[in-house]
Order: sequence, then structure tokens, then C-alpha cells
Amino acid sequence: MLKRNIYCGEIKESDIGKKMVLAGWVQSYRDHGGVIFIDLRDITGIMQVVFNPEINKVSHSVGETLRSEDVIAVQGEIQKRSEETINPKLFTGMVELKVNEVEVLNKSKTPPFEINEEASQIGEEHRLTYRYIDLRTPVLKQNMIIRHKTTQEVRNFLNKNRFLEIETPIMNKSTPEGARDFLIPSRLNHGKFYALPQSPQIFKQLLMVAGLDRYYQIARCFRDEDLRKDRQPEFTQIDMELSFVDETDIYVIIEHMFKDVIKKVYDKNILTPFPRMSYREVMGQYGMDKPDTRIDLFLADISDLAEKTNFQVFKEALSKKGIVKSLNVKGGARFSRKEIEDLTEYVSIFGAKGLAWIKITDKGPESLLLKYIPVQIQDQILKRNKCQAGDILFFGADNHKIVNDALGNLRVKVAEMLHLIDENKLNFLWIDNFPLLEYNVEEKRFIAMHHPFTSPKISEKEGGTDKQIIEALRKNPENLFARSYDLVLNGTELGGGSIRIHNKAVQETMFEALKMDKELYYQMFGFLIKALEYGAPPHGGIAFGLDRFIMLMLKEDSIRDVIAFPKTQKGICLLSETPAEVSNIQLKELGIKTVK
Repeated sequence: MLKRNIYCGEIKESDIGKKMVLAGWVQSYRDHGGVIFIDLRDITGIMQVVFNPEINKVSHSVGETLRSEDVIAVQGEIQKRSEETINPKLFTGMVELKVNEVEVLNKSKTPPFEINEEASQIGEEHRLTYRYIDLRTPVLKQNMIIRHKTTQEVRNFLNKNRFLEIETPIMNKSTPEGARDFLIPSRLNHGKFYALPQSPQIFKQLLMVAGLDRYYQIARCFRDEDLRKDRQPEFTQIDMELSFVDETDIYVIIEHMFKDVIKKVYDKNILTPFPRMSYREVMGQYGMDKPDTRIDLFLADISDLAEKTNFQVFKEALSKKGIVKSLNVKGGARFSRKEIEDLTEYVSIFGAKGLAWIKITDKGPESLLLKYIPVQIQDQILKRNKCQAGDILFFGADNHKIVNDALGNLRVKVAEMLHLIDENKLNFLWIDNFPLLEYNVEEKRFIAMHHPFTSPKISEKEGGTDKQIIEALRKNPENLFARSYDLVLNGTELGGGSIRIHNKAVQETMFEALKMDKELYYQMFGFLIKALEYGAPPHGGIAFGLDRFIMLMLKEDSIRDVIAFPKTQKGICLLSETPAEVSNIQLKELGIKTVK
């Protein structure tokens, strides 16, 4: 067999006259009056190879039989292309290989779709069924290469900063907090199950107790939840934990990591430190806790002014302890009646019952709403929202969640319609001072907004002693804040983390504040609580979605385009036809019966 000694995309003009052996796939075939031109493709690029009957009749006769995606090896001499065949778009566009010998390594059936830039226009289900073909296309192939380079540079940075890469268990105990677990039945212990990890959370904390100081892992994680374009049932995290740190220490090292990786892999410069905002601030200005700060549009709370109007919708919302907010859309006065109707229908997805508005024209404000608002209050509303001629002001009035969801998502929608988003910007944002707890209506109890291992603090500015925190957890846990933080990039949550509880008494009191029975939380987390008694250091950590980060950097619409073998929105791998049924023999070994 001919042995490759150079890759297609590495050949330069300085190689003219050298004998080379290339191997790869036939990208295209052209017969020009008996001389056959083939574009040979490998992972590095494309090289034109020429079969000329005057040089080698045997090789030429084999060349005549070649078709798209046949796998071949060719040996020959590098020569300069003729002027009319030079391709300035290719790195190798000045040269070609004059074939002396060819070996067909494998013939290919006609592929299910052409392997070119247009392949992305083909139905996704068809592409996922033949994913090994799809991965040959230029975009996906490059995405996989960039993914490798990204993880490589993440590792390089963390290794240089005293982190240890340590693997944690894939099979562990199931816990009811958080998303659903994927369960694995135990053959040796019938009726008992392992769970695939949603994150390495507890084990990375135990590594800090063990004194390993700085840990990281490119970790595979699993969540049995409803899927969308930025979620998969199995995904990859850049997972970290550090001892003897506070929030600022973590911010600094993460900012340096992203700055380093983005420069080396994506050749872009970003500014550090990243901006920081509290949860209260982002919800007030943007209506959501993962705002796209590239959009220069803001929400305003006008509840105090709405109370002085005669508009019944405003009055009713405020009487139920709700809120009235407004969104000034710069240049939005151009929206047609039909577009406003479509936007009204859009916000109904988030529970809004309507969408009141005022257009600001050169003649002044225009709206049926104005007859319910005294002129003086009109002026104050427009002034608070910094309205100018050409703007449109939208209103939301309901409970806090509905108003924030509706106007927060409307803000993004209208920005897309008006092309207000600079796609070349990378806007990072730290969000901190989250509430410690949030009320779960279904369970009729408070649950941890981050997770139950997050260290509480008694106010936005004050952490408090362990004694003060324990007392506050017992008296008014709903008023406490979390020492947690999220990192957002261009309106997508990249990841989050927190400073952890490292005191046994605080951890137990936290579980009690969550109305968890002592027997239950010891059954689930007893080994962690026990470890906290053996000199657990102050520690904190963070985890980022690697797939999401690469998706954003490459401007792809879905994380499926940066994962080699993704699943559909129904959690199905069309390539391997997974999930699949198993035999009755296997089920019997596991002590399981299924119900259809």
C-alpha cells in the first residue's frame, strides 16, 4: 500500500519538483479531453491531482473509474498549475500533483448528499442519520478542529495555573434536587440504581476537602430534561473548583482564561475585567438574568406613575401587588399595525394578556392609551424612558414574572427585527447577588436557586459569620442572598458557580431551610456532610458549557453543530437508532420489568 508522507493542505510552491504520496477522498472529478483532474480531500484541505495518459496509462485508466468519495492514495511529483487552472481561493491553488501511481483503497456508494458548503441546507434529520458523511463537510469538519483547539488551550491555561485534571465518578447516587437524572440499574444489587452525573459537584468539593487545592475536568454531564437548540441530554462542561478563594479570585482567573483562549483559538481580543451586575439590577433593566447587553434597549419600572393613571389594566395589576414596566424601542415607531399585532401575539407566549403602546412622532405621542393618562404623567413616563421622536414605548402590566418574561424577550425580538445587534461583539457579563431561595409553587416550598451547597450571605454587601447565617436561615431564609455568580455571553448563560458551604452546621441548617427531612438529606448527602467535619477549607467553583461557548464563538444556531454525534430534540440518535429496546434476558438479569 502507498504510504502517505504529507497532507493535502500542507503542500506549498516550494515543494514543486518533490515526489509526494497523498491519501484522501475524491472530492470532484473532471475529464478535460482525456486528462483527468481530481480534487483530493483530507482533513487539512484539497489538492488537485492530475491523471495524464501520456505519463502513466495504467494510473490513468484507474483514474477514469474514480467517483465522488472513493478513497485513494496517489504518488507523483508536485508541479505548478497552468495559468488557467490556478485557484487563488485555495492554499494549494498554485500547485498540483502529477500522478505516477494510484491505489484505490476503497470504493464509495453515491453519498446521500453532496459534501460541500450547501450541505447545511439539507434537512437536519437526514444529515444526522448520515452524521459520518455530514462531518466530512467543510463547516462541521472545521468546527470539530476548533473544538479540539479550544479544549487544548483551556487545558494549557489551567495546567499553567496550578490546576490538576482529575476525573470524578460517572456512576453515582440519584438526588431529587435539580433536573431529572438518567438512571442505571445495578445487576449486582437488584432494585438499586446508579445515576449519571448532572455535574461533578459533590466530588469536586470532596477534592477540596482532600487538600488537592485546584481541580478541573473537561467533564461529561447528563440531564434528562426537555431539549432545545442549546441543550443536549449529554454535554461537556469545563468544570473547576478552588480552595482558599472568594468570588473576586474566581472572576479574575476565569477572565484571564477566556481572554487567553479567545485570542489563541479565535484570534479575537476581549476586554477585562468583565462588567458585573447584581441579579436585582439585570432583572430591573433587562427582565431576564441572562441579558444580551449588545442591545441598547432597557426596561423601566413605572409602577409609581401607572398608579396615577386611569388605565384599568395598570390599576388591576398593581392592586394584585404586580408591576408595570415599559420598554422604549429606539426607531420602533416605524412598526406597522400588523407588526405590532404580531408582537402582541408573541408576548402572549410568556403569559401577557396584551401589549399596550405609545408611538412618539414628530407631532408628539400617539396612542388610544393616552386618554387614560393625564398629560403631566405622560410627560414623566416619556422622560423616564428617554423617549424621542421615532420611538415606540411598549407596556407590560401583570405579576413580576409575566412582565419580566414578556418585555425581556420582546426586547430581544424587536432588536432582531430592527437589526440592532452587532454580531461581531463579545459581551461578557458577571451576574451576582442572586436570591438564595426561590419559591416552588408545585412543591409549595422554597428551593435553592443555585443548589443547596451554595454559601448564603445575609445581605448583598455583607456575608456574615457562620453563627449569623445559621440564625438567618432559621428565621427568614427567603431574605438571604447567595454567594453565587453566573457568566453570560451575548444573552446566553455560559455557566455559573458559587462559594460553597464548608461548615457542617451551616450545611445542615441549609437543608432544614429547604424543608428537607434530616433522614432524607443524610441518605442523599451524608458522606459530604461527614467530610465537612474533617477540616474542609473555604472553597468555591464554577462550570461552563463547552458546547455553548464554541457554538457562540462560531456563530452557529445550535450546539448540535459543534458536537460530533448529537441527539435530536427528542433525545434520539438517528445514526445509531438510540435509545433502543433491550432483550428480556438483559432485563431479567437486572431484575426489571417494563411497562409499555
